[in-house]
Formats: sequence, structure tokens, C-alpha cells
Amino acid sequence: MKTLLIGLAAAGAASVVALSAAPASAEVVCNRDGDCWHADRHYHYQPNFGVTIHPDDWYFHQRWDDRRHFRDYHQGRGYYRGGVWIPF
Repeated sequence: MKTLLIGLAAAGAASVVALSAAPASAEVVCNRDGDCWHADRHYHYQPNFGVTIHPDDWYFHQRWDDRRHFRDYHQGRGYYRGGVWIPF
């Protein structure tokens, strides 16, 4: 019985580790003006917003300059236009 309880506890701990190691759905979103921001989940933007969605690690492989700006994080849904956050 003691061995069974130890085995169940180990299996439970392994499942918690497996669940916490699930991949995140974070993304980097950029608009045609060069404003880019982090999104912590995938949103379906309307085509007229003119945004491009990249994987989260895309950020580290970019050069940020006067042409492309990484903007502050905002909670909730929205997008940048002209450097201003527009919630929707």
C-alpha cells in the first residue's frame, strides 16, 4: 500500500511538471508603421489593421531602430497606430 501511494504521488508530480512545461502562445505583433508589441495570446486582427504576427522569439533576432519600434506591453486586446495604443 505504501509503495502504491508513493507511485501515485510521483505520477501526480510528473503530471504537474508536464502541464507547467506546455508551450506559451505569446507572439510579437507588428503593424505597417513599424510599431511592434508583445501579445500574450493569439488574437485575430482584422485585415485592415495591417498587422503581421511573429513567434515570440522573433523579437531577439531583430534590429530596433528609427524604422521599427518595440512598444510597451498593454493588457487586453488592441493594437498600436502611430505609436498610440488603440484598445478594442
